[in-house]
Amino acid sequence: MRLTILGGGGFRVPLVYHALLGDHGPGRITDVMLYDTDRTRLAAIGAVLRQQAAAAAEPPVVTETTDLDEALRGADFIFSAIRVGGLDGRTVDERVALGLGVLGQETVGAGGIAYGLRTVPVARKIAERIAAVAPDAWTINFTNPAGMVTEAMIPFLGDRVIGICDSPSGLGRRAALALGVDPATAFYDYAGLNHLGWLRGLKSGGVDRLPDLLRSAEALSSFEEGRLFGAEWLRSIGSIPNEYLHYYYFARETLAAVSAVRQTRGAFLLDQQSAFYAETGQHPDQALDLWQKTRAERESTYMVESREIADAGERDERDMAAGGYEQVALSLMRAIGHNERASLILNVRNRGVLRHLDDDAVVEIPCTVDANGALPVAVSQLTDHQAGLVCSVKAVERTTIAAAASGSRDTAVRAFAWHPLVDSVNVARELLDGYVEQLPDLEYLRG
Repeated sequence: MRLTILGGGGFRVPLVYHALLGDHGPGRITDVMLYDTDRTRLAAIGAVLRQQAAAAAEPPVVTETTDLDEALRGADFIFSAIRVGGLDGRTVDERVALGLGVLGQETVGAGGIAYGLRTVPVARKIAERIAAVAPDAWTINFTNPAGMVTEAMIPFLGDRVIGICDSPSGLGRRAALALGVDPATAFYDYAGLNHLGWLRGLKSGGVDRLPDLLRSAEALSSFEEGRLFGAEWLRSIGSIPNEYLHYYYFARETLAAVSAVRQTRGAFLLDQQSAFYAETGQHPDQALDLWQKTRAERESTYMVESREIADAGERDERDMAAGGYEQVALSLMRAIGHNERASLILNVRNRGVLRHLDDDAVVEIPCTVDANGALPVAVSQLTDHQAGLVCSVKAVERTTIAAAASGSRDTAVRAFAWHPLVDSVNVARELLDGYVEQLPDLEYLRG
């Protein structure tokens, strides 16, 4: 089978290929096609993958292309992990928002809206080409904002596009291990949107073990989310939030911490990855070693400001090894390609599972996956607080999609103004002006 990776020059692509190297089952991926618009990045990642494959038996053959139709043709699975505007765009997302006194995180708040406004038009065009060139392929979307982008692609691809994220599965696994429960046998009652969800139950042997976890300060302090939010708050809300909810529950503190650092996260990654690609171009024979060194630094500094606010310390090796998006992607492909029934938390159409949202709203919930695709399963309903936040952010996502489709400046302003982390219509207008001025991909919203 062939896997096409859109954004094939992306820094995290070797994680996906590494997962494929460990898959020796029948019907495995035998060909990997890397697609990117940047030839330099494509060559660098291609070199990393070939060095990964050097010690493997019958590794998937790697091919690179800058032609989208060539990349799509013949694909069984398409993994979309593009970054429109690159890390330069991400730094603008952060800087403009912080300059106006609001959070500019990559997928949360104003930064996430700006990222969506420049990504959705491209994602829609890609979905159109997939429908035309590879209509039988399954598209796995990791492009952020993942839930929003997945919903924007569904009109073209229907249920053959599925969004993934590693945060929910990582949270579930860490919580299970804190309880001494085998993560593979547990059911996670998790629900929300991408980067906006809560673990409300953890069933093992038919018994909900989450109350046991919430009662134990020692168990809660043993994993990242427990340290981020603190035992007192977690007991108060009776659930364990996705790590990205730290931006909502501790918004003032996070904004202050991010504003005080010398570099935003995007600027740090831009400098780090620019150095990696430049050095790999000069020393392609060292590509894998350079990538591994850069990745270790990247992972250890993830959400550093939030951990400092919570006095959570450095990232634990167990937290970083809790299962990444590449394992979610591999499990999804195996379940569909080999009809190997699996339970995964995915971004799919709601189909009546959460009563506060309509059937077509893309939500992040547990699903049963087989050759027919992903089918959401029943979970407990959202509390009033959870539903209020989810419905508010879903309105923002859909308004952002509408603005991207129509090119309407007024619609884009509404998307910014309606977000819970943007506190003024005037600021919303200034945000849009700032982004349009600095991001060429948003020229269509100049008005």
